[in-house]
Amino acid sequence: MTRPLLLQGGRVIDPSRDFDQTADVLIQDGRIAGVGASLGTPDGAEVRDVRGKVVAPGLVDVHVHLREPGNEDVETVASGARAAAAGGFSAVCAMPNTDPVTDNQAAVGFIVRQSVRAGLARVYPIGAISVGQRGERLSEFGEMVGAGAVAVSDDGKPVASSHLMRTALEYARTFGVPVADHCEEPTLAAGGVMHEGLVSTRLGLKGIPAAAEEIMVARDILLAELTGAHVHLCHMSTRGSVELIRRAKQRGIRVTAEATPHHLTLTDHACDGYDTHAKMNPPLREPADVAALRAALKEGVIDCIASDHAPHAYDAKEAAFDDAPFGIVGLETAFAVAYTELVAGGVLALHELVARMSTVPVGLFRLPGGSLKPGAPADVVALDLTARWTVDPVAFFSKSRNTPFAGRRVTGRAVLTLVGGKIVHEAEAHAGP
Repeated sequence: MTRPLLLQGGRVIDPSRDFDQTADVLIQDGRIAGVGASLGTPDGAEVRDVRGKVVAPGLVDVHVHLREPGNEDVETVASGARAAAAGGFSAVCAMPNTDPVTDNQAAVGFIVRQSVRAGLARVYPIGAISVGQRGERLSEFGEMVGAGAVAVSDDGKPVASSHLMRTALEYARTFGVPVADHCEEPTLAAGGVMHEGLVSTRLGLKGIPAAAEEIMVARDILLAELTGAHVHLCHMSTRGSVELIRRAKQRGIRVTAEATPHHLTLTDHACDGYDTHAKMNPPLREPADVAALRAALKEGVIDCIASDHAPHAYDAKEAAFDDAPFGIVGLETAFAVAYTELVAGGVLALHELVARMSTVPVGLFRLPGGSLKPGAPADVVALDLTARWTVDPVAFFSKSRNTPFAGRRVTGRAVLTLVGGKIVHEAEAHAGP
């Protein structure tokens, strides 16, 4: 039994109850015991003064890569969970493209055990759709879900076979989990290293057309309609995809979608100078795509923000642009970038951003958390919206440093992250460099 904890005097935002007012939050036995003005201090309670801070449900990221097992030199479950906690995330969902692939009960169980051992942010495994992510035969969904998988995905390797995708959707529906798909028509995208457009032409780099994503978005929507299953579309990047998703939702099809902070804030111009930290898949697109994604996030056509945290070794990203791997780290910058660009930038209200990064993703993948109602798990974040700091990859808790936001001035950071009532991250008193 741990001491009760009272978070005193913060601005409490709980999108699950449309609650936004100054209040205390009392935590006992790992759960929310009460939220209200002047709750009083139970005997023996620890009191934290969070006046001037925002207290919200812990952030939840449904799309991260933690590299364990197989590439522990660039990230582990523990280091990724530590980075997540520093970013204000109380829970993350780990993609299955590990080595070996997370495509069976034992592999899922390993991730769960590593998460419990670390005792930091919660880590929920996502199982592979196909054995070895080879797109040939389905993994055993039931066994993986029984072991703790919360979704299935071959992320990074799109499910090229429409027959296999249909079967996966039907099978996943049986077990009540979504199928999360990386939407990319592989023959159109083959060999591409950035968005196909004026910038790729000027740089002399082979492009990936927007149509490569949109073709698969359309296919997945049609298959979701056919099967009645829930398809979750990963890291959307184009205005055409937004329009397809909007029409599908209007027709009542079970489709949800995420966008990343980098696709919501950067364009293909970030690739100028052959900067491999701006190389990601799907690639950064054009200003009109960024504008469409922002409007879709505001409208709810894009349901949530996910980081697509993808750690890589320093020397891998130091290669020529064609040879460097896709992907960036994002857990420790996601909230600050989103707050700076979207809330301070006038796109979203603060309560909308909190919802898109906590309450909504919890609902999509049927996870615990995402609420501060009494009895809910005490997964909580305190955010300092006045903290101005410069992104310094050297200071990351992640083992990797590959970010396009290095040197950027941002506002807002997590100062306290709790998981099950336990403090898993506490920022230093100063706001940072």
